[in-house]
This record gives sequence, structure tokens and C-alpha cells, in this order.
Amino acid sequence: MDISIIVVITLSAFIAAALTVPAGFGLSTMLTPLLLFVISPHETVAIVAVIHGAHNAWKLIVLKDHLDFIAFKRYGIWLVIGAILGALLQSQVPQDPLLLIIGLFLVVLPILTISEGWTGYRIPEANDRIGGFGSGFMGGLSGHQGALRAMFLKRRLNDKMAYAATASILALCVDLSRIPVYIFFNNTEFIENLYLLLPLTIASLFGVQVGKLFLERLKSDTIHNAIMIGIVASGIYYIFESI
Repeated sequence: MDISIIVVITLSAFIAAALTVPAGFGLSTMLTPLLLFVISPHETVAIVAVIHGAHNAWKLIVLKDHLDFIAFKRYGIWLVIGAILGALLQSQVPQDPLLLIIGLFLVVLPILTISEGWTGYRIPEANDRIGGFGSGFMGGLSGHQGALRAMFLKRRLNDKMAYAATASILALCVDLSRIPVYIFFNNTEFIENLYLLLPLTIASLFGVQVGKLFLERLKSDTIHNAIMIGIVASGIYYIFESI
């Protein structure tokens, strides 16, 4: 592969990792379209999972003092169950339907999130188990867990630091649940793509440090809205690719 392509993707990973610290999600969504240009959908999901896991682990270390344990306990177990089930199905779903599922998911959920803001409707806390399971399941199946989780988590945690820290540990739970399943079924994908995996992982770690500055100094709503637009655009792209 041309070194210039790797450099561009690596730089993009750094920027995406920085932006997603205050937003609480979006790294997989922004990285996946880039990697789909050079590797297959199943390989992309597996590689992005490792990068995503490293990013969230480091983010948790940086923000651990702000973690909300009550929210973590409410979502955690259901996230893990959903992630394992989704990961088991991931290797069995053909590539085109997988892209279509991801695309529809990314278009519909941001619209639901925006409409929630217009109506002022608050998702009942009793449904947090559903949100946790659904977020984990989609994370295991496609790698895109954050949008659904944010719908349930953001209104529970008004403090931006607590939101970012708790989102990171929940995302890490999904990553730690799905990565072993990916390795078991498709271990060669990681070895064959080390030339991408290593630089992108390192870039995502450095991105956390810059993202923490964004989190402290900027309003997260601005970045959050920008990522939502990017999510919808990516979803439309996936739908057209699958068709």
C-alpha cells in the first residue's frame, strides 16, 4: 500500500480521536469509511475495534477521576451481553448486508437523537437496559455503538467530564467483549493488517491528549453536532455501497 495513504489515514485517526473525546463517540464512524477504501468490511470492523479499544482505555486512564459508577453499573452488564452476541453474528453476516445494517443504523439514530431534542422527550430510565444491550449488540456487530449509547447516557450525565469518562469505560467494555470473538474467528486479519493497526492505534492515543484539551475548553455540543452530521453522511455512503 502507498505510504501516503497510510499517512493520510493515520492523521485522520489522530483528528478523529481528538474530536471524539468530548463527544463521547464517533471514532469508529469516522475511521470505518477510510479503512473501507483499502480493506474489506469484516477486516475493517476487526481493526477498528482494536484501535477503538486502545483509545477508550487511554481515555479512561486520563479521565478516571470523573467516572460515574452508578451509570456504569446500570449499563455495563447489558453492554457486554449485547456485544458478545453481536460479535458472534458479525463473522456470519455477508459483507453487503453488513454495510446496509451499518448505514441504516447511522442514518436513523442521529435523527432520533435530534428529534428527542426537539420534543424534550426523556427516555425512561427503565429502558436503560434496552439501550445498553442495543448499544453493545451494534458495537459487536458493526463497531458503531456510540450513537445509541449517547441517546441514553447523555441525559443521565449532565457533567461533560463525567459523561466522557463514563462513555469511555462503557465503550471499553464492548471492545473487550468483542475483540476476543473477532480474534477467535478471524485472527489472520490482525496479523495481515499490522501495517495499519500500529500507526492508527498510536495516533488514537495521542489524539486523546488533544481531545482532553477540547473537552476542557470547548462546548461539547458543537463538536457533538458536527459528528452527528458526519455519522449521517457515513450512513448514506454505506447504504449506497451496499446497494
